[in-house]
Amino acid sequence: MKLNRIFTTALIMAGLMCPHVLSAQSEENVVVVEKGGRGPHKAIMKEEASLDAHTIFVPLDLTPFSAKNPLPVLVWGNGACYNSPFEHYKFLNEIASHGYLVVATGYIPRNGAEPYQGPRSTTQQQVESMDWVIAQNADPSSPYYLKIDVRAICVAGMSCGGLQTLYNCADPRIKTLMVCNSGLFTNPSTAMPGMPMPPKEKLGEIHCPVMYMLGGESDIAYANGKDDFTRITHVPACFANLPVGHGGTYAQPHGGDYSIVALAWLDWQLKGDKRAAKMFKGKKPLLASRPGWTLQKNDLMK
Repeated sequence: MKLNRIFTTALIMAGLMCPHVLSAQSEENVVVVEKGGRGPHKAIMKEEASLDAHTIFVPLDLTPFSAKNPLPVLVWGNGACYNSPFEHYKFLNEIASHGYLVVATGYIPRNGAEPYQGPRSTTQQQVESMDWVIAQNADPSSPYYLKIDVRAICVAGMSCGGLQTLYNCADPRIKTLMVCNSGLFTNPSTAMPGMPMPPKEKLGEIHCPVMYMLGGESDIAYANGKDDFTRITHVPACFANLPVGHGGTYAQPHGGDYSIVALAWLDWQLKGDKRAAKMFKGKKPLLASRPGWTLQKNDLMK
């Protein structure tokens, strides 16, 4: 059935809506994940007819947002070049619930986020995401009209999605980057077929602050990401590490610790939140005191 917005909000707030209810006969499929997330803006996961092969995570109620209080944007690429964010939907939904428009590469997860089967994603889909949010913000017929901060875009991704992010890093519309459980290959022969394979020289095209978020030495991308970080000296960069392996904490409730750290980075970089900046800045950054985490910063961030 088509879900009435007020009725849906009431169900979310009451905790009565199943996290995977689909409005299958509406123009857009809408999914409520983990009661809309823990943030102040209960979020939904949905499809948009105007953007094929992408999934949107966004606050259900857009009325608090305007040209004076616009939604920053997170553009996301998935691990293993999957063309669906089925591995990361809890993490992405949690970010949206804190007042973000998240545009993830690939089709909306189905049937309780079952594994995606189909053709792989492409680097161009992140570019399409940026094109779409800018067009939506300028379209008077769009529900997002003048509600998106098109000057506050983070491009990010996990594993293959991190490689896609680095492939697109020179795009001038990007304000910050997050490279998660990823890094450019020091030995390209070990890469999965079909992955984007920029050379290490690509790092010189990064023009904005970047956070690497890795899963410890058992993370297969750890050495690649650490090598990237040591090479980045021309923009502020940090290397956040939690020894949980390549899979991170994305599948944990609300995205686990990764969502907390990612939100702090986004709030600092895209919203100018000085309190969030304390997670990374100073001689005693708060991240270093979180259980299991370590943090390294280059000279431009210290």
